[in-house]
Amino acid sequence: MFEYFYNEILRRTIISFGTLFNGITVKQEGSEIRVPLAYGPTQKFLARLNQTPDINKATAITLPRMSFEFTGLTYDPSRKVTTTQQFTVKDPNDGTETKKSYMPVPYNMQFELAIMCKLNDDALQITEQILPYFQPAYNVTVTLVENIKEKRDIPIVLENITMQDDYEGDFETRRVLLYTLRFTAKTYLFGPSATATGDLVKSVRVSYLDGTDTTRAERDLTYRVTPRATKSYGGPITTTLEEDVDLTEVEIKVVSTSNIFLDPSNPANATYCYIDEEEMKITTVNANSIIVERAQDNTLAASHVKGSALRVINPITSSTDTTVTYDDNILIEDGDNFGFDGEIS
Repeated sequence: MFEYFYNEILRRTIISFGTLFNGITVKQEGSEIRVPLAYGPTQKFLARLNQTPDINKATAITLPRMSFEFTGLTYDPSRKVTTTQQFTVKDPNDGTETKKSYMPVPYNMQFELAIMCKLNDDALQITEQILPYFQPAYNVTVTLVENIKEKRDIPIVLENITMQDDYEGDFETRRVLLYTLRFTAKTYLFGPSATATGDLVKSVRVSYLDGTDTTRAERDLTYRVTPRATKSYGGPITTTLEEDVDLTEVEIKVVSTSNIFLDPSNPANATYCYIDEEEMKITTVNANSIIVERAQDNTLAASHVKGSALRVINPITSSTDTTVTYDDNILIEDGDNFGFDGEIS
C-alpha cells in the first residue's frame, strides 16, 4: 500500500469534460464567433471584468466566453464492486506480458461550466447547443489507464442550471449575464497495475487418493487438464466449403480433405474446426467430406454458405506425425472462452 503510481485518471476526465464544449460558436450580425473556453474559477473572470469596467477599453476581456472547473469529488457506493476482485489484460505494448489490477473504485467528479455573455441571445444560443445532448447524461469514452489501454464510458450528468444577471449602474458599465451549468462525471479510479504473467494457470492436476489414512494414502488416480482453444486465431485456411450448410447437417462437403487429419493413436485428442463463429468436432474424414458434431463449447449452430473458410484448430502435420503446425492454444487471450483437454493416469 502507498506505493507511488499515477494513472492521470482525474486529469484525463477533466480534459475530456472540457473538450465537449471546445467548439461552440454564436452568430452575431451575420458573423460566426467561436466562444473561448478556459479552465479556471468563474470568480476569477468576473473579477477581471470588474477591474476593467470600461466597455470602450480595447484590452477588455471579450464576451461571450466560457470557463469550467473541477469543484468536488465524492465516493459513489451505488457502483461499488467486490474490492478484492482482480482482472487481467494483455500488455498492449508487447502483447506477451499480462497485467493485473484490482477492480476500480467508483467516484463522482463535480464540474461547473460558466457561460458569461453580454447579450442574452448569445447565452441562449450557447445553452441551446449544449442541452439537447444531456438527457440527462452524455457518455464520453475515456482511456483511464494508458499502460493497459483500459477504456470506460463515463456518463456526464447535467444536474442543474442557474442564471444570474449582475447588471447594475449606468449604460457605461459592463454587463455580465452568467449561466452556470453543474455536471457530475461518474468516473472510476484504478490502483497500480502489476505483472501477472507468472500467475496465469496453464495446467491443473487433480489427484485422487485411496484410503482414509492421509499419512499413508497412495495416489490412485490423477487427472490433468489444460486449456484448449475453441476458435482459430488466424491460422491458415485448411479448406473451403463445397456447398451450403444448414443448421442441422453433420456431413459437410469440402473442396479438399488432404490437410485434415485425426490422431489415431489418441482418439481422446479430438480434432476441432472453426467455420465463421461456430466450432465443430471432427469425428470422421472422408474423401471429400467430414462428419462433425455441431456447436461445440457453447458456440451456436449456424448456416454457412459455399466458399466459407474452414480452419482446423491446432492442426497436426499428418495422421502419423502429430506435430502441431499452428498452435492456437498458446494464443488464447485473457477473457477468451476456452475448452479443456483432459488426461487420466
